Amino acid sequence: MKVSLCQINPTVGAIERNMDLIMKWYQKAVAAGAELTVFPELVLVGYPPQDLLLRRRFLDKAEMALKSIAEKTTIPMIIGNPMRENGELYNCAFVCGHGEITGHYKKRLLPTYDVFDEDRYFTSGDSTEVIEVKFENKSVKIGMQICEDLWDEDYACNLVKSLKEKGAECIVNISASPYRVGRLADRSKLIASKVAETALPFFYCNMVGAQDELIFDGQSLAYDGKRNLIGQGPAFEEDIVLVDLENPVPIKLKTVQREQKIYHALVLGVRDYFRKTGYKKAVLGLSGGIDSSLTGCIAVDALGPNNVHGVSMPSRYSSDHSRDDAKTLAKNLGIDYRTISIESIIGEFDESLQESFNGSETGVAEENIQARVRGSLLMALSNKFNWLVLSTGNKTELAMGYCTLYGDMNGGLSVISDLSKTDVYALSRWVNKEAGSERIPINSIEKPPSAELRPNQVDPFDYDVVSPLVSALIEDEKSPIELIAEGADPELIKDISRRIRINEYKRRQAAPGLRVTSKAFGIGRRVPIVNQFDELNHD
Repeated sequence: MKVSLCQINPTVGAIERNMDLIMKWYQKAVAAGAELTVFPELVLVGYPPQDLLLRRRFLDKAEMALKSIAEKTTIPMIIGNPMRENGELYNCAFVCGHGEITGHYKKRLLPTYDVFDEDRYFTSGDSTEVIEVKFENKSVKIGMQICEDLWDEDYACNLVKSLKEKGAECIVNISASPYRVGRLADRSKLIASKVAETALPFFYCNMVGAQDELIFDGQSLAYDGKRNLIGQGPAFEEDIVLVDLENPVPIKLKTVQREQKIYHALVLGVRDYFRKTGYKKAVLGLSGGIDSSLTGCIAVDALGPNNVHGVSMPSRYSSDHSRDDAKTLAKNLGIDYRTISIESIIGEFDESLQESFNGSETGVAEENIQARVRGSLLMALSNKFNWLVLSTGNKTELAMGYCTLYGDMNGGLSVISDLSKTDVYALSRWVNKEAGSERIPINSIEKPPSAELRPNQVDPFDYDVVSPLVSALIEDEKSPIELIAEGADPELIKDISRRIRINEYKRRQAAPGLRVTSKAFGIGRRVPIVNQFDELNHD
């Protein structure tokens, strides 16, 4: 049996366009000699469709599209789509072939953690399903799974054992599993364990592309019944993984450097966000610092240099080397670069506020005016030319509240908001190594980080210490007490925990950010703004 895993990039809600995309790749698979084609979870409607699933006409259109696709099939196809039955809605895998729908499976395990809330919409299926799929001269009994069904150990059940007992000859899992660091290793290890348990070939077809905050990496996998990997899809690209079970060729799992994979994930995230929302061009402030430099590189690789505009907005506190670094970066990237001085605008603010401030000491309020003027200028360019503003703040700064509402937080997409400051440095060095040159000026990487909002200002954190602690608290979900027990400075942990807690209101108003870690500031983290729980002051 020749199986094709079609990891494709649908768009949520674009049902007709998705249908055309599916048929395009289906025909490619047929032409390549496939006897069975497999597509990802909910591929006809895109994932995650969220509250679109509450709209009757949306579901009507999805059902009509599935029927239309089924009528065009020759060789069997497995495809994901919603299904209504007896007043309930199910996340289903459908088997189509020879012009009709021949079977379906209702997803058993509905994830309700992190970015997932499937039980808000779907009812869980009540049984495993083995579907006999007929080919020209043979038939194969396929054990059906959908995404979370693979992680059955977390639910204290064993779905693959049930499929084996029901006579399955192979297992197919259609998935829409978002990328995060280390996810491929998790999946491959788990699938190999299922093969070891059942001695059944296993086919895992994953979605590719980005939807809002989520990035789907593809990397579909195929194993024979002897735990040999016999097929792997590329990361972050549409492709067909075609394998022949009768003549399997073992391969090694392809892995790449951590920074390379994160970078390519962010490039895809930006590209799809623009393509799927209809934006063509981006604008961002270039300060000469490392955050805006890395964001600029990602934007150029996603959109092309002609579609990225960099703006330097110096004040009296902007150093000559920062201005030079910003200009050099723009030249290296080949993007439009312009300078808009904010000095006179700041002067007008100072004069207008002089009486209200009543001779008080200059401080954060005046510094934030500079950030907000810059944010307003970027939004003015955005409104005038339909350029989408890219926010350039990183995860460590967002966690600590070291960011200005309606200033540097302005934007339609926050590109590196799930990167710690440590990862920003690591990716920037990788960018230069990959380019074989200083694509990002070395001075931007090596100089002390500074917002340059007052004379001789530097960021108030030792990022080498603070960034890993923030990651431990947010991504690893360790408690402050645990970190102190592991040797962290109690006063520092107390300060970081307090900052994370009191700055939730800022993050609620931030632009959506691209998720690349196990826990991002976004839809998967639900912490109240009004929050008086301080773990260090409770028993």
